[in-house]
Amino acid sequence: MAHKYMFNGIEIDFAGDLGIIAMSNCEEFGKKLDDSIKRIRKAAGMLVPDTFLINIEEVRFANGEGKIKIHDTVRGKDVFIVSDTGNYSRTYKLYGHDNRMGPDDHYQDIKRVISAIGGKAARVNVIMPMLYASRQDKREGRESLDCSMILQELENMGVRDLITFDAHNAAVQNAVSVMSFENIYATYEIVKNFISDEPDVIADRDNLLIISPDVGGMGRAIYYSNVMKTDVGMFYKRRDYSIVESGRNPIVCHEYLGKDVAGKNVMIIDDMIGTGESMAEIVQEMKRRNAAKVFVVATFGMFTKGIGIFQELFDQGLLTRLYTTNLTHVPTDALDKPWFNRVDMSPFAAELINNINMNRSIEPVIDATTRLKNALGN
Repeated sequence: MAHKYMFNGIEIDFAGDLGIIAMSNCEEFGKKLDDSIKRIRKAAGMLVPDTFLINIEEVRFANGEGKIKIHDTVRGKDVFIVSDTGNYSRTYKLYGHDNRMGPDDHYQDIKRVISAIGGKAARVNVIMPMLYASRQDKREGRESLDCSMILQELENMGVRDLITFDAHNAAVQNAVSVMSFENIYATYEIVKNFISDEPDVIADRDNLLIISPDVGGMGRAIYYSNVMKTDVGMFYKRRDYSIVESGRNPIVCHEYLGKDVAGKNVMIIDDMIGTGESMAEIVQEMKRRNAAKVFVVATFGMFTKGIGIFQELFDQGLLTRLYTTNLTHVPTDALDKPWFNRVDMSPFAAELINNINMNRSIEPVIDATTRLKNALGN
C-alpha cells in the first residue's frame, strides 16, 4: 500500500518502505547501492535508516539443495531483489566437494527469496543486471525457450518489475503481459568514463569510428554513433552451421563492412564478452587495417576463458583499453590491469530504485541521449 509524505513542500508517494535484498553473488554491489540511495535521500533532506539492506541467509544442504531464510521484516515493504546470475566465483559443498554456483543456482535462489517473502511485501521487484538465459531467447528447432520461461515464472510468482541491462534480445519481454520489463542501457556511464579517460579521442571525433562486431549489435552501435556524432561500421560473422561447439556454431571468418579505418580510432561495442576470442579477432583485424587506437566496450565482461587473450592484445600494442561494468562478476586479476576500466553502475541503479520506490518516472534517469549530448557539448 502506498504511503504519502511531505518533503520540502513536495508530496512524495512511496510504494512502501524501501528494502533491498542483495544476494551473496552481488554483496559489494548491494552495499554500494545502499550507500548511494542513502546519499540521494539525505541530499533531498529525507530521514534515512542505517541501511536499506534486508538480512537474509542462503543455506545449502550437503546434497546441493538450498533454502533462504529472511531475518528482517519485509511486511509492507517495496522489496528489490538484486542478483548477479553470472557470478561464477561462489561455491558450496556438494557431497563434500567444492561446487561452483552457475546461473541455474542463482536463479533458483531468486525464486527461494520470493517464496520466503510469502506475499508479505507491498511489492516485489527483481534487478537481474545480466538477464538469466538471455541468449536462449528464441527457438531454433526442437529446443527449450528458457528466457521466456523464466520471465513467465517470475510474473506468476508476483514480481511487479524486472530490471535488466542490455538484454541480448529485448523482444523477449513479449513473453509477459503484466510484469513490467525494463531493459536499461549503460551507455551514459560508459561514455562518461571514456570522455574522462580519452579527452584527445573525444576532441577529435571526426577520426573516431564505432564498430559493431556483428549484425545483431548494429542497433547498439548506431545509437552510440548518433549520440557521439561519429561514423559507424560493422562485421559480418560467417559461421559453419554444420558444426556445434560449446552450444554454438563456430565462426569461420569476420568480414568488415564500413569506412576505411586506417589512421582512425575505433570503439568496438558489444553487449557481452564470453571467451573473448571473437572480439580478439576483430581487434587484430582493425590493427591489420592500420587503425590507430582500438577500444573495446562491453556491458558484461564474463571472460569465460580468463583475461589472458586481452593481456596479449595489450602487450602486442593492439588493444588500448577495455571498458566493462560492475553489473556482473569479473576475474579479480583484471582489476589492476592498465588496459581494464570497470565502470561503476551502482549510483545509476540507485537512482532507478529510488524513482521506482517513489512512484516517479524513470525516464529522466535512463534518458542517456540528453545527458550525453550535454556531456559531449553536442
